Amino acid sequence: MPDMLVRLYGLPGYQAERDRLAADGVLCRRAEAYERSALLEFTRERWPEWPDEVLAAFAHVPPTLFVAAQGERVLGFAAYNATRPDFFGPTGVDEPQRGRGIGRVLLLQCLEALANEGYGYAIIGGVGPAPFYEKVCGAVIIPGSDPGIYRNHVRVQTR
Repeated sequence: MPDMLVRLYGLPGYQAERDRLAADGVLCRRAEAYERSALLEFTRERWPEWPDEVLAAFAHVPPTLFVAAQGERVLGFAAYNATRPDFFGPTGVDEPQRGRGIGRVLLLQCLEALANEGYGYAIIGGVGPAPFYEKVCGAVIIPGSDPGIYRNHVRVQTR
């Protein structure tokens, strides 16, 4: 899966969509350190390859992770500066919650945070749904970026 590049100046707004979700009881906000266990469990159950990156996002103060939650229930998350500086991801929205705009809001919150840290561009590492990123934030595929930074990594071995 290739990486993508996104221009951080001139990002589209997301406040109206965030407010619409909030009116439905879904809050999209920066995660708190005391929510680490809940987010790690959420991630392990759905995307077992990503808990290490979520844990890395929690190593920052404040965490470089945004969460979508309805009450105490996690619906989705998005991280940045987890694997490498200036990288967005990983991100995921629980399958029954997709199509509501949660992923879009979480993505744009992370990209805005990167812009506020002074970056002009961000890298979206190892993308799956490239058309989503093209549509939401104008990201473009970086030629020759597959497999990118995710090559040659060790994996848990089973016997």
